[in-house]
Formats: sequence, structure tokens, C-alpha cells
Amino acid sequence: MRLLSQLLDELDYRELVKAYSPLGRKAAVDPVNLFKVIVYGYHCGIYSSRAIEQSCRRDINFRWLLEGKRGPGKSTIAAFRTGKLGTVVEGLFYQLVERLYTRGEVAFEHLFVDGTKIEANANRYSFVWKKSVDKQQKKQVVKEQTLLATLNERYERSFSNVETAMEQLTEEAKDIAFVSGKGKRKTQLQRDVEAIDALLEQKTRYVEYQAIFSGRNSFSKTDTDATFMRLKEDHMKNGQLKPAYNVQVGVEGEYIVGLDISDQRSDTLTLIPLLQRMESRSGKRHGTIVADAGYESEENYTYLADMGQEAYIKPINYEQSQKRKFRNNPFLRENMPYDPDVDCYTCPNGRRLNAAYTHIRKSKSGFDSLVTAYQCEDCSGCTHRASCFQSKHPDANRTIDVAKTFLQQRTRTYEKIVSPKGKLLRMNRSIQAEGVFAVIKQDYSFRRFLTRGKENVRTEMLLMAMGYNIFRLHCKTQSNRTKQLLFTKMVC
Repeated sequence: MRLLSQLLDELDYRELVKAYSPLGRKAAVDPVNLFKVIVYGYHCGIYSSRAIEQSCRRDINFRWLLEGKRGPGKSTIAAFRTGKLGTVVEGLFYQLVERLYTRGEVAFEHLFVDGTKIEANANRYSFVWKKSVDKQQKKQVVKEQTLLATLNERYERSFSNVETAMEQLTEEAKDIAFVSGKGKRKTQLQRDVEAIDALLEQKTRYVEYQAIFSGRNSFSKTDTDATFMRLKEDHMKNGQLKPAYNVQVGVEGEYIVGLDISDQRSDTLTLIPLLQRMESRSGKRHGTIVADAGYESEENYTYLADMGQEAYIKPINYEQSQKRKFRNNPFLRENMPYDPDVDCYTCPNGRRLNAAYTHIRKSKSGFDSLVTAYQCEDCSGCTHRASCFQSKHPDANRTIDVAKTFLQQRTRTYEKIVSPKGKLLRMNRSIQAEGVFAVIKQDYSFRRFLTRGKENVRTEMLLMAMGYNIFRLHCKTQSNRTKQLLFTKMVC
């Protein structure tokens, strides 16, 4: 607690003070003291505003941080966390990282990246699926055309669209009293107006849904920023999809030096936004990026090369390639002989797969990858056809797609991760990056966010990261491990 107070006193709180209006009454609690209380609460596993309020009344540590002043109420704590802190907490977090850098605890050399999914504070069954919305929109077009044809025939008009029909029929229905309820009989005009209104309301709702998706396949109605993901820990123990956020962290020296909140289910699309956000906030760039197989892609390799950062990313097929079954399978592209002079592969039956054509493969983020398609010259009569590939057409020849740039990048990365340095960095990634989530989710029992919306969720994680970093500095000081950035094999 004293270390936390000392470190947080060194930060610059001018932006936090600016968040308060100079007009009106004075804040009930000093914002700096309130900030310390909330960070200490996250360090102790106390997250809700009610629990923090109660701790400020009963816990001597919280009362010491308040400097003997009256404790804040739950409304004050909630408004401070979701309001005043929203725009300044990230700057305070990177100020703390800078303090760790000056102490020699962080060197901005090796960044260990990992991610986890944490459940959102949203109804688990308030899902909206993009495929379903697309399907309903197609049906709505048919309904609209059918209704328009019926209205044109009934009123002997030529309505161009349902909006025009709604405008004209509403004008005609001004002198008609609309009725509802049991025993009331609606006129045909009222029924038509209500049918058009329901159709337009549904149409507007689907347009809003499509705007909310923003490249995603789902979202929650109670927290539209949350995406439905499959979580490892499941309250129902049956692997259901739940609204969640993909939390990405960058770790160095056992400290969280950067984090980002993503609504993407895959880690592949989260690496570049994380690095860009960290660099824009801290002004520094790590020389080496170490990540697991979930981050491997040509886009990530290319970005790191352009930024002058060395990539230590585990290939997706690394574990499979170590198995005997993989190495002894002659039909896999990786095990086929390749002749670079004529640019062709040779299948187990001795037939050549020549480069037939090239095409562009666009990723979800819009990255273009050049892919070469290799096609066998003739697969007819081959005795290995059933083991080599499957096709509905009996006369089809086998075709394999090869992204040459990506294969070259993967080969270079594979050579690095199997080197002594690569093994040391991969070991440290599993200890440091995965260890962060082990502490947060298991020791701190933080498995569900309290607030809604991506910005509020980011604020929560930044508070958690600050509490975690101070706790880690305390532990390293007690065990005399300060300024130790990497675990060595002897230590492990």
C-alpha cells in the first residue's frame, strides 16, 4: 500500500484535474486520493463500487490512502471510474510504465504478447447474428415488394416505394380515428398504415444492426461493443458462446507495459493495433516481439519487418510438424520435393505440380497476399488419388495454394525460435505473459467486467494493470529480483 501511494504520487495529474469543472462545488473526495483507492481496490480484488465504499469505511489501508477524509459513496466511485477516468487513465498508466523504465525494470527490448477473453457485463442470450440479419433483410425485400404491389392494386396508385406510400396514406388518414383494443374494428386504411410502419421500423432496425457489426459476426444487445466468443471457463460447463472482449497485453520484465481491448475473436488481427497503440502512447518501440501461434500471419510478419522489429512468432503448424505422422505423410505440401529452378512440386507418384496461376487473397483486415496456385499436370489413373486429395469431380487435378512470401517469413521465424535465444524467449513468454492472466483471472478472480462499452472496459483493465504492476514490483523487491528482465534456464 505504501509503495502504491509512493509510485502514484510521482505521476502528473494535471489532465485528471482538468476533467473537473472549475465552476460549481468542490469535489467530495480529492481525485488523486480517490484514484489511489480504486487502484488499490483492483489490486486487492475489490472491484464493485459498493465493495470499495464499504472498504473505505472499514479497512485501515483504504482509510490511510484517504488521509483520514470521509470515504466516497458508491455513486461517486462509479461516476469517477466511468466518467472522469475514461480520458486520462491510459496516460496515467503509461506514466507508471515510464517510472518503471527509469527504475531499470523495463528496457523496451523484448515484448511478450498474449491475449485472453473476458466475459462482458451483458446478457448472455441477447445475441444478434450477422448471418441471421442478412437472411432477414433478403426476406424483407420480398415482403416490401409484395406489400407495395398490394397497395398499388388496392388504392389504384403507383407507389414507387413504401416510404412514399406511408407518406401519402398517412396524409389521407388524418381525418380517421385510429382504434385499438377488444371490440374495435380497424379500417383497411389503418391496417395498411400499421403494416407499412412495422415494415419500416424493422428495416431501420436492420440497418442499425449492420452499422453496429462493423466487420464482426455478432454483438450483444445489452453491450453492443461485445462480441460473442467461446470462453475456456464456462459458467454452464458446456462451451456456449458468450459476449466477451479479447484482452491483449504486452509484458516485459513481468510488468504489463501495454494493453488493448479488441472485439475480434481471433488474435491474428489484434497484434498490429496493440503495437500501434503502445507506440503512440509511450513513444517507444520494442526491438523484439515474442508471440504464440495465434498471431502468425503474413500481415503481422510484414508489419514487424517494416517497423524494424524482430519477430519470434511460433508457426501455427509447429506442434504438428514435430509429430511422426506429419513427417511421414508424403502427400503434404511441406513434404513434397520442390524444384526452385522450374518452380514446381513433385507428388509421391512422380507427377509434377506446376505453377498454374496467381491470385490475390484478401484478409479480413484488407491485407492483400499474393498466392500461387500449383496444379498437377494429370491425376487421372493415379493409384494414390484417394490418399492425396478429395474432389467431387473424378477428372479434377490436385491444386495447392502457396503464399511464397509467407512461407519465406515462416521459415526464417522457425529458424529463430528453435535457436537457443528463441527457446529462452519462448520460455519467458509462457512464464511472463501467460502468468499475467493466471494472476488476474485465478488469484484476483477477475473473470467478468463490471462496466459496459469498450472504453469503460479499457479503463477497468488499465486500473487492473496498474495494480498488478505495483504488486509485481513489490514482490520483485521482496525477493531481491529487481531489474531482472528475463528468466534464465537455471532460475527455472
